[in-house]
Amino acid sequence: MLAEFLVLIALPLLLAAAAGWDIASFTIPNFLTLALLAAFAVFCFAAGLSFTVIGWHLLAGILGLLIGFTLFAIGHVGGGDAKLFAVMVLWLGLKDLMPYALVASVLGGALALGLMLMRSWPLPAFLARQSWMLKLHDSKSGIPYGVALAAAAFILLPSTEVFRLAAV
Repeated sequence: MLAEFLVLIALPLLLAAAAGWDIASFTIPNFLTLALLAAFAVFCFAAGLSFTVIGWHLLAGILGLLIGFTLFAIGHVGGGDAKLFAVMVLWLGLKDLMPYALVASVLGGALALGLMLMRSWPLPAFLARQSWMLKLHDSKSGIPYGVALAAAAFILLPSTEVFRLAAV
């Protein structure tokens, strides 16, 4: 029951919080990433994962960290996005790393195109009074990729191994 709660409630709520925070401030606080990490640790215990399975998930998380920080180092994503990617890959495991990376990339590209289009139009007056919307609309601002990372997780989660493990 705890494993199901973590996958069906806690994980989506933490991902939604990360996406919302990223939209509003272009940051993903470390406490959200750490909460996702802690929730995974509890999930491992609650789902009764073997040390071998946990090891494969840890390997996936390390690969996710390498990928994320490579993208951060070359300026394509922010540090919070890199950490969120790594912790989500930790949750999903090696089997779902590539589908997650692909879906997140496609959604990130769509988000970037959508924001470029939105930024070419003037903001309506009621939105121009919102400081977070002004920052989101500013062409000098980046792209809140945490939104794409969270959306990709929502799309893929029902078909992942971790989802099946929660139901056992």
